[in-house]
Amino acid sequence: MKTPVEQFEEEKKERVRAQGADAGLRELSARWFEASYAHKYPYNFTWLGRPIIQYPHDVLAMQEIVWRVRPELIVETGIAHGGSLVLSASLLELLGGEGRVVGVDIDIRAHNRAAIEAHPLAKRISMIEGSAVDPAVAERVRGFVREGAPTMVVLDSNHTHEHVLDELRLYAPLVTPGSYLVVFDTVVEDLPEGTFPDRPWGKGNNPKTAVRQYLNECDRFVVDEELESKLLISCAPGGYLRCVK
Repeated sequence: MKTPVEQFEEEKKERVRAQGADAGLRELSARWFEASYAHKYPYNFTWLGRPIIQYPHDVLAMQEIVWRVRPELIVETGIAHGGSLVLSASLLELLGGEGRVVGVDIDIRAHNRAAIEAHPLAKRISMIEGSAVDPAVAERVRGFVREGAPTMVVLDSNHTHEHVLDELRLYAPLVTPGSYLVVFDTVVEDLPEGTFPDRPWGKGNNPKTAVRQYLNECDRFVVDEELESKLLISCAPGGYLRCVK
């Protein structure tokens, strides 16, 4: 006899499986994403006062992952306005302990740095200015890692294939078994040609192509397809990578 909780979880898994297998729903979700992105939909949200520039679905996914993994360290490349750092810091605060988020950005603008440093959760946030693919910067990040402690990595900076692949090679080794490596904006590969006319990335040159290459190089990660089927709308299709070894 299953407990009510076990029964609910079993039913949830079946619902997720069914909606992930629904080709019409997946197509509708893709079209909605494309239309909403044309309006810069993800730029409209904040987390505890800071712009987060993410789809709400991905924010919820990050919450689920952090609560389940309970990382001691979250490494994030790409800071922008700091909303993602504050999201991670708020989840770590709820978990208790000494958890910390380390953000890396090639250009931390003064007004953003000031706002992040003035935030009530600043005590859990460290920022490093510099290119995430600079070996010296990566070495500074590694200085925050405690051997054996659960560590999670989130990549969301320059979205070209070469840059993301370099980030993967530098930071994926920090991820501990059972934790996650999250690569945002893999959706660039799925959007129409010309969606990013003023950017150096686009179809064939983006985070998803980098993830595909990296997964051929490294067998420590698998795509969390169940999570993708649950979300349907996400900036990171194929980018939620679970560390299995």
